[in-house]
Amino acid sequence: MELRNLWRIFRRRWLLALIPALVVLIIGVATYQSPPPTYNVGMRFLVGQPPLPAEDGTDEQRYYNWLTSEYIVNGLTDWVKGNAFGLAVSEELAQRGLEVPAGAVQGGLAADNARSMFTLSLIHSDPTVLAHIMDAAIVVLQERNHEALPQLGGERAIVTPLDAPIVNAIPAGIRSQLDLPIRLALALAAGAGLALIVEYVDPTVRERQELEELGYSVLAEIPGE
Repeated sequence: MELRNLWRIFRRRWLLALIPALVVLIIGVATYQSPPPTYNVGMRFLVGQPPLPAEDGTDEQRYYNWLTSEYIVNGLTDWVKGNAFGLAVSEELAQRGLEVPAGAVQGGLAADNARSMFTLSLIHSDPTVLAHIMDAAIVVLQERNHEALPQLGGERAIVTPLDAPIVNAIPAGIRSQLDLPIRLALALAAGAGLALIVEYVDPTVRERQELEELGYSVLAEIPGE
């Protein structure tokens, strides 16, 4: 189909093509809600074993102690990513009189590691609650890490914070800004398709060219105006 034919179709059925977009625009404006604020706090921790006695502090022992700390970090990362850590943090918060379900704690957790360094990140919609969750997470990491590391024989690994817990606001993502324009574009495409379908099934002849394409000769035309 030539572009000029498409232009004639859309000029004739422009309202039909715009109806889906208008509906989407009205519903989108009427139901629009600004995205809720989100906050993040992240900390790095240095992880190691308790210091060796002076008589055992040979270079070889120090090397294996340092090497073992990397395995400890890997174990802590797996622990934080599982459900047990979120439950432990929720229990710690409950002892402080703050009820935060384990699922809510776990849903905002992210953990990573590099050698002997462990990184913990938390996301929540309430900055005050987020600060309490991070504080409880630090306590659990430092005082209950032996629950996830039976290889230590009941001893706790030393978890040392390298950063202060600073809560930062996360700006709204580009997805929330493009949501309505994308829906409008899809609605316009649907409207264009609807206009073409209606034009295809409509048997009405409106122009001389349509009759000539059917093999008829037009002898005269009566202008509409």
